[in-house]
Amino acid sequence: MKMELEQILPGEIERRSFEIITEELGGKIFPEGQEDIIKRVIHTTADFEYADTMTFSPDAVSSALGALTDRGNTVIVTDTNMTRSGIHKASLEKLGIEAVCYMADPDVAEEAKREGTTRAAASMKKAADMAQKTGKQIIFSVGNAPTALIAIEELIREGCVHPALVIGVPVGFVNVVQSKELIMQTDVPCIVARGRKGGSNIAACICNALLYMINDKRD
Repeated sequence: MKMELEQILPGEIERRSFEIITEELGGKIFPEGQEDIIKRVIHTTADFEYADTMTFSPDAVSSALGALTDRGNTVIVTDTNMTRSGIHKASLEKLGIEAVCYMADPDVAEEAKREGTTRAAASMKKAADMAQKTGKQIIFSVGNAPTALIAIEELIREGCVHPALVIGVPVGFVNVVQSKELIMQTDVPCIVARGRKGGSNIAACICNALLYMINDKRD
């Protein structure tokens, strides 16, 4: 059987992809501010189930955009270097935003060993300590480790940190669903992919969707 290929210029591939996504969503309407994020997640995964599982607290998008436009005063903290590397660097630089991952830091490894916890959990504690010392706002972007989300929930409950946003999209089977539900029970702004699906690429693409809402020039 002969396959018919779409004739499309390289620069038009993303635009055409979003057209297809919109068509296949069949007129589904999303609350204000959520559509761009959900469509970018679908674009990253080719998985339309995210249209139903992506969950937003009422103030998630507005809080995130407020933090991202507070130049020099916000840090995105990730639980993997893959997520950090996937966040659009030019957009970060234009807004004066830093993205960091503490997972490989020697003091994080020492803390995890001493406390009998994971490096992901210890890295979130380090981020909370940083925020307390510097006064910076934090956006947590978690795409791999449910223990990071569990640690964030504990830090919130203990009054150690109040993030501008928690992106909770770890993937897997052990405590993944539970960790997401815990975050949604807090009073902090959050964007969560309910269920087992997620990943570091999803965590990065949600950050990018938010950044592109502010400045869509990605040179």
